[in-house]
Amino acid sequence: MLVLILCTGLYLMLRLKLMPIVRLGTGFRLLWQGRTKDDDESGEISPFQALMTCLAATVGTGNIAGVATAIFLGGPGALFWMWCTALVGMATKYAEVVLAVHFREKDERGEHVGGPMYAIRNGLGKRWAWLGGAFALFGGLAGFGIGNMVQVNSMAQALETTFSVPLWLTGVVTMVVVGLVILGGIKRIGAVASSLVPAMCIGYIIAAIAVLVTHASEIPHALSLVFTHAFTPAAATGGFAGAAVMAAIRFGVARGVFSNEAGLGTAGIAQAAGTTNSAVRSGMIGMLGTFIDTLIICTMTGLTIICSGVWTSGQSGAALSAAAFETALPGFGGIILTIALVVFAFTTILGWSYYCERCWEFLAGTKTILPFRIIFVLAVPFGAIAQLDFAWLLADTLNGLMAIPNLISLLLLSPVVLRLTREYFASK
Repeated sequence: MLVLILCTGLYLMLRLKLMPIVRLGTGFRLLWQGRTKDDDESGEISPFQALMTCLAATVGTGNIAGVATAIFLGGPGALFWMWCTALVGMATKYAEVVLAVHFREKDERGEHVGGPMYAIRNGLGKRWAWLGGAFALFGGLAGFGIGNMVQVNSMAQALETTFSVPLWLTGVVTMVVVGLVILGGIKRIGAVASSLVPAMCIGYIIAAIAVLVTHASEIPHALSLVFTHAFTPAAATGGFAGAAVMAAIRFGVARGVFSNEAGLGTAGIAQAAGTTNSAVRSGMIGMLGTFIDTLIICTMTGLTIICSGVWTSGQSGAALSAAAFETALPGFGGIILTIALVVFAFTTILGWSYYCERCWEFLAGTKTILPFRIIFVLAVPFGAIAQLDFAWLLADTLNGLMAIPNLISLLLLSPVVLRLTREYFASK
């Protein structure tokens, strides 16, 4: 699966002649221009709100616990392979969004809907409709795991450890707040995401910079470890058990994909609701999600862990990230990280609720929307108190199954992406 995701991204990046990297600045300029809605006819939310909804779903526990786990299992070299995943993932996400917006429809309520399932049905024809249905089914089920219960479980465990908040209380409070947001639909989700996501990302980056400034002398050595162990085994030291190069690649790529979701097709679902008159413009804004999520936020987490030296402590997951912050901010580091984890997980629940809703709407129509929202909200407290080892396994499996239909459609419809891209830049 990881090879399929990487190879598809690399293929698209080469066919696009590195456009997602070359035009990165253009993407940020378009994002700044897209802070307000273009009109009320071409979408329900602004392009900026659409990207923030995507980031709400992707910036989550993977940026804190996932990065730490990758380094714990694969060594510092795992961070290098995360970067590689993100670079080719920008092309994947660009293509996903272009196709989602180009082939989007209006539903019975007059709202714009899109995503891999619509791109498959409208782009590949009726004989491929079963593939779109498969994506929607896997996505509709995956959201209850990775986008709901495992997120609130991470929140509850962190709050209990740091502040002694009972698990059930976290579940109930989260259920109420999530319900207040998602029952208002994409406009309310977009409004909350556009307010919360920039603040949480900037706040986390500032805290991480404070850790890096404290360990500034170690940054060159940390970068040396990242590049060295990307291609040579990392020897056992301290509580670190050592890792082969294949482990660095495997866990770096796996956690990178898990964090930025490039290849899963989810970004196009949110971007299809954004106001736009150009699929390529939406694609250039959408690809920024991978850059921000992995090349900025995950990098910050990884460097704090390596620079502080705690990567050899034998700890893993969120505890390892917390230990890194504690070295620079004793007494406060763990608290800051817990707050970041809670906010990141909460926004992930919001973003994934919209993805799931659109998947079920594709399968059974708009009549499923309200029942889905109620069931999704009621599932939240169960995630807080449950043991979720099986849920994690199931969620990872369903995520992989989501990727297969999406990657097939990306490869088959890549000529459409290339044509639209050429036409857009020729007109400019």
